Amino acid sequence: MLASSGECDLCGGRLKKFGRTAAGTQRLRCTDCGATSSIKRRRGDVARRHELEAFLTWLTGKHTQEEAAKKAGISGRSFRRRTAWCWNIRPRIPVTGEIYDQIQLDGIYIGSWCCLIAISPTGVIGYQWCDTEKRAAWEELLKRFPAPAVVINDGGAGLLSARKYLWPKTRVQRCLVHLQRTVRRHITTRPRTIPGKELRQLSLALTKINTTEQAASWLAALADFHQRHRGFIFARTRRDDHAGPVPGWVRPGQKSWFTHDRLRKAYVLLERCAKHGELFTYLDGDLDFEIASTTNQIEGGINAQIRLLLRHHRGLPEEHMRRAVEWFLYLRSEDPQAPHQLIEEHHYQPKPKPQVLREEPLGPQLDGHAATAEEGLWGRSGWGGRSH
Repeated sequence: MLASSGECDLCGGRLKKFGRTAAGTQRLRCTDCGATSSIKRRRGDVARRHELEAFLTWLTGKHTQEEAAKKAGISGRSFRRRTAWCWNIRPRIPVTGEIYDQIQLDGIYIGSWCCLIAISPTGVIGYQWCDTEKRAAWEELLKRFPAPAVVINDGGAGLLSARKYLWPKTRVQRCLVHLQRTVRRHITTRPRTIPGKELRQLSLALTKINTTEQAASWLAALADFHQRHRGFIFARTRRDDHAGPVPGWVRPGQKSWFTHDRLRKAYVLLERCAKHGELFTYLDGDLDFEIASTTNQIEGGINAQIRLLLRHHRGLPEEHMRRAVEWFLYLRSEDPQAPHQLIEEHHYQPKPKPQVLREEPLGPQLDGHAATAEEGLWGRSGWGGRSH
């Protein structure tokens, strides 16, 4: 007999605990009629908790589904069937409103999506999905947090525009490694001109500066570089005087262009960052906390690990790739809840999609497969159709 409530199913009397069955379930006895019954509880919450734990162990690890299923003692098909509902959970990092001393910002491309990531020294504090690193996407992420004292970024145009609009008083530390990469992309690792070689050495020296005296010497060297090579850097070539082929990046009808355009772009980048005071913010003694000079905490600790995770699970659909990244970031946030606390009923019992009833159009059929008299495809009575 199954007791579904606190009353006896036979007489309605009060039930009292009466030991346990051989299977370990609670036995109950009616105080009026003496009938016994047992409680059969279906702990679906416990089962779903273990399924989610097994799912996350596989998703955030490097093992295949077959290996994860073998460890659980089931087949790979059973593992996929039991954990299919786990893809419906989208972990969200709550916004706390805390004012951070520094925030690092960077993005990573996942398939056709881009994930913008914000981290503090203690963990991930937020992320935003978008198509490209444009201003609107960065504003959607930045407006969740109060303006920090310092922001460390790679200098993307959309991020710079959003930061000036939302955090105008926040100081900026440009990632020195990204600056070196940009300069290297412009002038290559082996520039052939003397100014290019000198600018290459100046960019390599950025990550070796540890004191304000060294920073002042570097700025003086950059100013001296400009004084000695400004004629070479900003030299222009006129179309009328140019004998060889016109560079492909020159617009039609453009009368002149910078002769050493790539060298000029590399120099202007360093000069602009130095002018705005974005190179050596990490050496400022007025700040009572240590500032990072690069975004390596995101590049190496987050982005590189995300790429490795997706490489272990290559072949995932794009939507599942996004869910894997969301779980990865959530578990590395400052104070994540236990994953099973995020389970809601609509995750494992989704509402059925409403059926759309399509009304058949009224009137004669315009196109079909039925036989018609015009085509001579049906049986005819009379002399027509008879054979001699």
